[in-house]
Amino acid sequence: MNWENIAGQENLKRLLRDSITENRVSHAQLFVGKEGYGTLPMVLAYAKEIFSRENEHAASKVEHLNHLDLHFSFPVYTDNKNSLSKNKFEEFREMILASPYASYDDWTAFLDSENKQLFISADEVDDQNQKFSLKSYEGGTKILIVWRADKMNIAASNKFLKFLEEPPAKTVILLTAESTNDILPTILSRTQVVEVPRIHDQDLENYLKKSFSVSEEKAREIVHEAQGNLNDAIKLLQTGNKTDEFEKLFVQWVRDAFMVKKKPQFLKSIIMWAREIAGWNREKQKNFLNYCSEIFRLALLQNYRSEPLVYKRIDANGFNWTGFSKFISGANIESILEEINTADLHLTRNGNPKIIWTDLGIKLSRHIHKNS
Repeated sequence: MNWENIAGQENLKRLLRDSITENRVSHAQLFVGKEGYGTLPMVLAYAKEIFSRENEHAASKVEHLNHLDLHFSFPVYTDNKNSLSKNKFEEFREMILASPYASYDDWTAFLDSENKQLFISADEVDDQNQKFSLKSYEGGTKILIVWRADKMNIAASNKFLKFLEEPPAKTVILLTAESTNDILPTILSRTQVVEVPRIHDQDLENYLKKSFSVSEEKAREIVHEAQGNLNDAIKLLQTGNKTDEFEKLFVQWVRDAFMVKKKPQFLKSIIMWAREIAGWNREKQKNFLNYCSEIFRLALLQNYRSEPLVYKRIDANGFNWTGFSKFISGANIESILEEINTADLHLTRNGNPKIIWTDLGIKLSRHIHKNS
């Protein structure tokens, strides 16, 4: 990964390059931010720069993820009583080379493991300890990249802490995580935290227009919805930013939620709606939640007469967008979005999707009738 191939983040790129030039590279750094913001691409470019300063021929090896002194740990599932990253490295390498901004959910889908728990195990930490006890192949720095360090279990975290406290000489440890919430405070205290912010809208728009030859109007529409996340932007672009299935199911949900208050028999319709969505893979379910959140936000803007900010409306199947928007206000928007975020969290933690979607479907019928 080259610096110039990373979307935006110019300030952070400059700081990282300067740290190498000035010989003040911290031995343990935690890059915190969503994958779509560029956490892994940033780490890969950083590792490439470190190796290239030692050996000018190292660049191409890092680009192809086959440098012998570059090691990876990442979440995997237990397979034949084994949970080591190296057993899935070829799959991980294939995904990252094709899509360096790929997310944890993309990785889960890539492995076809939506119903399995992916984690970084204590055995994985032991395996890395063994590798780093040996001398580097090329006589210089050895780098360990831990992708989604927040997926370490407790046993792994405790063992990894010892590795951080007494790292081998000429070792650089680069971790990535979406947040610091699930990382041991003792690990945080021994790492230099690098915040990776969302990509600026203009940088994201420029990247899309340059890399995908998308029109300015289309790019702006996608940028609004992607919220600084390049991974999401690419997916929106690939699907044409038009998901008829999502629109149809959102309209069904809203209409049933309105009717339940007067006709409780519509609860059955909501239950059937929930079962249909629960049959999708987890990534698609989470994408639908994101879609619903965005539609509710746009409806709020429409209700508060901020029409220039409403870049997308639902007008299919006789849906009354203006009428619907009048029901989304300050009285209920916070509750609605909180319920959606809670559903997203429960899906991430492998909750029962039928229960999650049924609960969410019913709760909308309570919130949507609240008056401002």
